Amino acid sequence: MQQTSQKLKTSDWLAAWNDGDLSALDSLMADDYTRTSKATGAVVDLAGLKAEIDGVRQAFPDLHTTIDDVVEGEDTVALFWTSAGTHSHEYLGVPATGLTVTTRGSNIVSLQDGKILKESVTWDGSELLAGLGILPLRGIATPQIPETQSEGAEPDMEIMKAFNRQFVTGVTVVTTKDGDKARGLAVNAYCSVSLEPPIVLVCVQKSSSTYPALFSSSHLGINILGASQRSTVGVFASKSTDKFAELDWHEGPNGSPLLDGSAASIEAEIQERFQAKTHTVFICRVRHAEVGDTAPMVYKAGGFYDGAGLAEL
Repeated sequence: MQQTSQKLKTSDWLAAWNDGDLSALDSLMADDYTRTSKATGAVVDLAGLKAEIDGVRQAFPDLHTTIDDVVEGEDTVALFWTSAGTHSHEYLGVPATGLTVTTRGSNIVSLQDGKILKESVTWDGSELLAGLGILPLRGIATPQIPETQSEGAEPDMEIMKAFNRQFVTGVTVVTTKDGDKARGLAVNAYCSVSLEPPIVLVCVQKSSSTYPALFSSSHLGINILGASQRSTVGVFASKSTDKFAELDWHEGPNGSPLLDGSAASIEAEIQERFQAKTHTVFICRVRHAEVGDTAPMVYKAGGFYDGAGLAEL
């Protein structure tokens, strides 16, 4: 394994990534240095690179990078490297998972008077998240991934709200455990993906207080509320610090809180997480299911209705 280069002082590059010595880059980069991501097309200058390294190192404080190979051309140098670290703090809006990730990449460097003028990289921050099993939905903006240009204008926000109000849904409470503490939030973005195997998905807003706990959990509960649980909706839509204090509930086989009196409840294993700007889509495989004898609650246009009173067409 080649650790040094006659044309490029790789020790300064490693000092920045491994030790957080960002000043080591000052003598390495040309004044008009630019770094381009092949994955997204995003371009940053030296200040942007330092901010990126700092953000990665804060989230992965034990990050360690090794250079696997160096290939030199006339005015170019290609670096091939491997990095490993533990996701200990928030990164790109994703709460700490405690997982260790290994990622690999390459940098194609153009030199001018012995300094890096341009750098094209195969890696960006989304690669770290992918290694954690957290993927971006392409075409939907996530941090460090530019908005996709579309040919037509987006519809007016009020039109979209009116459209959504016309869609009739059930009402669910998504639950999980944060250590010994039960957590949950009201969600109407739920659907069944398939029966064989039994796959479901839920969309959770990143600003929810329950959101970080979902990333450290292997399982979650999904409770379809019954018509008699109107007050329960208010509890889980609130900012209460203990939403379960006045509720009866029991644990699923893997510890997820399941609400007594629900029309139906499942416990599911979280298998994939997709970033969708303000929300994350959790793809889950059902491991346990319960069905009650009460009618479900129905939601439409800001109102709640008794599912038993629906008129058949």
